[in-house]
Amino acid sequence: MRGKVLLGLVALLGWMSCAVAQPKPNHLTDEHSSYLKRASAQPVDWYPWSEDAFRRAKALNRPILLDVGAVWCPWCALMDRDTYTNRETADFINQHFVAVKVDFDASPKLVAQLQRAQALLNLPAGLPLTSFITPDGKLYLGDGYLPAQHKGGKSSFREIADEALARFPDKQKIDQQSLQLEIGK
Repeated sequence: MRGKVLLGLVALLGWMSCAVAQPKPNHLTDEHSSYLKRASAQPVDWYPWSEDAFRRAKALNRPILLDVGAVWCPWCALMDRDTYTNRETADFINQHFVAVKVDFDASPKLVAQLQRAQALLNLPAGLPLTSFITPDGKLYLGDGYLPAQHKGGKSSFREIADEALARFPDKQKIDQQSLQLEIGK
């Protein structure tokens, strides 16, 4: 009897370890872009740029974390590898933001709008483009490449994300220091 219980426990633990090792797929699995497909296996619960993402952000009252990149961009690949595939960082993002990923090459009008907005707000506007947006489409904070760890005077992803979360509740200040984006696809 004791052997059967022990065997059952071992089987259960083996099943649980497989379940934990298989991350839930994000919302990019059906996208056609190579850049978005590459991110579909990341632990961040990425959405493509869509009204669904903005509806989710409104329902949860969370800011949107927007990442714009390209398959040919080495800094984008580095940020994906060091920041977005880190389980602790992904859990933080999934808990506090609705994450949206955009392919630079597949969405030129949207990217031009985002780059203009960040430039007008005196924020970096290169690649990767990291933006924080309210659920109603106001870009209020952004940056470029953000390393996983603070290095060489460059703020880390977590430092900028914490700043975005701290600013998010102050709707009056966001209204004064943001730019409204066109949300439609």
